[in-house]
Amino acid sequence: MEELVTQLVNGLQLGAVYGLIALGYSLVFGVMKLINFAHGEVMMVGSYAGLLAARHLGTGFPGSILAAMIAAGLLGILLERCAYYPLRNAPPLAAMVSALGASLILQYGCMLIFSADPMGYPARFHLPTFRLGPFLFSGQKLVAALVAILICGGLSLFLKYTPAGRAMRAVASDPLGAALCGIREDRVRRMAFFLGSALAGAAGVLYGAMYTVTPLMGASAGLKAFCGAVVGGIGSIPGAMGGGLLLGVAESLAGAYIGAVWKDCIAFLLMTVVLLLRKNRERV
Repeated sequence: MEELVTQLVNGLQLGAVYGLIALGYSLVFGVMKLINFAHGEVMMVGSYAGLLAARHLGTGFPGSILAAMIAAGLLGILLERCAYYPLRNAPPLAAMVSALGASLILQYGCMLIFSADPMGYPARFHLPTFRLGPFLFSGQKLVAALVAILICGGLSLFLKYTPAGRAMRAVASDPLGAALCGIREDRVRRMAFFLGSALAGAAGVLYGAMYTVTPLMGASAGLKAFCGAVVGGIGSIPGAMGGGLLLGVAESLAGAYIGAVWKDCIAFLLMTVVLLLRKNRERV
């Protein structure tokens, strides 16, 4: 029982970080009906930006997250302008191929700059585990989960109460009606990419501080978060966080009770099951 509770808590903590990455997928898809398959690499670049800020500028946890969010957000705008905007009237497959090309450029570009060797955040970023009664918890994952939940709450408030957030919701709901009301869709698209990428940058610092930073870290984490977004209903902000939490719990339990080899594929199994269930429900 003690091990089960520990695994559940650890899964929720990791799932909160997956949910933060999944929010970026859902935010961009909700506004543009586009899946940014370079999102994981944006997270990776944000993780490197936070690491450089920590090592060379001496920033703490908040400063590294801010640096990562700014760097990732600007990269998101660059991707939108260079990889997606020229293909706005092309078939969806063209944008997908462009995204895959951008992800490879980012992966191997960072590999040339930083090498393929894993890099770690400074020791002050690594928090010890602690015991609460009979249960053992990771302080690192707990802080990551709290930060992810706070950022998610801030995003929800932004979308609900600010003019820019309402404009994004209007474009997501009815692009033509929003345009008739004077909302500039191009500006909203850039804003969606900036915010979605900034969320990925913050997640990159949290994920990199828990594990290590490598040029290929975004491939695995990004795909898992995409599965979480699909499970929760891509385009839905609460669904993205819920899907990420579910994925984190499933991954933690699978690693503990089924075997470590199943840990990385449980996300795809879960997504497949959910999609099949939805398809059968639609037929009924």
